[in-house]
Amino acid sequence: MSSPIRPRFPAFRAALATALAALCLLGSGAASAALFEDDEARRAILELRQRVEAQRLASERDAEAQRQEISQMRRSLLELQTQIETLRGDIARMHGQNEQLLRELAEVQRRQKDIATGVDERLRKVEPSRVSMDGKEFIADPNEARDFEAALAIFRKGEFPQAQSSFADFIKRYPQSGFRPTALFWLGNSQYANRDYRGAIANFRALLAQAPDHPRAAEAVLSIANCQIELKDMAGARRTLDELIKAYPQSEAAVAARERLSKIR
Repeated sequence: MSSPIRPRFPAFRAALATALAALCLLGSGAASAALFEDDEARRAILELRQRVEAQRLASERDAEAQRQEISQMRRSLLELQTQIETLRGDIARMHGQNEQLLRELAEVQRRQKDIATGVDERLRKVEPSRVSMDGKEFIADPNEARDFEAALAIFRKGEFPQAQSSFADFIKRYPQSGFRPTALFWLGNSQYANRDYRGAIANFRALLAQAPDHPRAAEAVLSIANCQIELKDMAGARRTLDELIKAYPQSEAAVAARERLSKIR
């Protein structure tokens, strides 16, 4: 019974050995393949870690550079602000200096003006000058012009007694003055206002005797007639008005004379 089985046993063993060898080879290949794949994965992971680390380091460097740049910008801004404040201070000081210089200049100009004014006034007080009065030009002493204007100012204020005294005094002190005819006219008007009609007539006649062509001559003749009317000398007033119309026919005084004649005839 056992002899037929024995011949097949070596073959079975050979087949089993072959199968085992194949399995071993297969397992070895799979192990090699798995080992290869693990190495690749590790390398990939290492490379990825290296890239991440490189990017991290680069980011840190960039961040540090930005921090340094920002810090530098802050320092620059602080320096610029300091310079601006310094410039503002300089400008303020310069502005103050300019104001001081302007004040000093204004003071110098004022003093120069005062000096020039003083010189002009002294010259006016000493040197005669050409003046114009009632259309007449003549040379007058500064004191003479001042006294005449003072007397005229008193008359214009309506202070007739004082004006009469001032003009009378002026005529005595400046008998040769170019103001004399006009002073006689205003003296006569002051006397008329003070009801000194005879004195007024005398001074109006003195004006006509000295300057018959004076611009106020026609007014002086009309004033004489007014004084005569106040004195109730109607005949004398009519003669005076007739003379006025004949001597100064184109004057405004002649127009007034014609009106008065129509009322007193």
